[in-house]
Amino acid sequence: MFFDTHTHLDDARYNDDREAIITRALETGVQTLMTIGCDLATSKAAVALADQYPCVYASVGVHPHEVKHIGDGWYDELRRLARNKKVVAYGEIGLDYHYNHSPPKVQRDRFREQIHLARELKLPVIIHTREAQEDTIAILKEEKASDVGGVFHCFSGDAWLAKDALDLGFYLSFSGILTFHNATMLREIAKSTPLDRVLIETDCPYLTPAPFRGKRNEPAYVAQVARQLGTIHAPDVSLEQIARVTTDNAKRLFKIA
Repeated sequence: MFFDTHTHLDDARYNDDREAIITRALETGVQTLMTIGCDLATSKAAVALADQYPCVYASVGVHPHEVKHIGDGWYDELRRLARNKKVVAYGEIGLDYHYNHSPPKVQRDRFREQIHLARELKLPVIIHTREAQEDTIAILKEEKASDVGGVFHCFSGDAWLAKDALDLGFYLSFSGILTFHNATMLREIAKSTPLDRVLIETDCPYLTPAPFRGKRNEPAYVAQVARQLGTIHAPDVSLEQIARVTTDNAKRLFKIA
């Protein structure tokens, strides 16, 4: 049974068949899904979906692209949302210097604030980082994010970032990128990462894994990520072991019984 630890089920691309997609995931062996908040509106949507579907859990938070929009009352509203028992993480938060949709200083300041809030709420953090490795690690250390722990979602960094993240006690979550033809280095990192620190995700509707490239991604396809991990660790680890250990890891991190 798989745990897709990072989805965006509120995305408009699912408006016509969201129920069918969740049903298809369950039929494919996806036992649990996490849907992610990226701003105030999507955080509210994530909580609403978690309330609607027993298999769905939620996170709340503000993505680095969106932190320039944080206004009066946002953090109070996120605190209120986080009181819901289905909210098990804070994020996705972090730094993204590739697009700089929000100014870098604003990103750093809001990242610090949101780590503070996650620590207050005692929720693990879901980290998005792109072309910002040194600042991300430094801020996580300075703000004592290890007190609550967390995961580097959709990991696609280098071996040094993997080491830094693992040294902080964080998990690495691998997505459909792991199946891409040119992801040789990432597969090497996945192979060297202790299995008790690995999660799997789709990041759907983005990053559709092979052999479904070109289609809209969906939670059922997290099985392809698990299969790729199994191939990487073959013959020592079976697909069933990958499913079990990554699910156990996710439940441990997010404190889901």
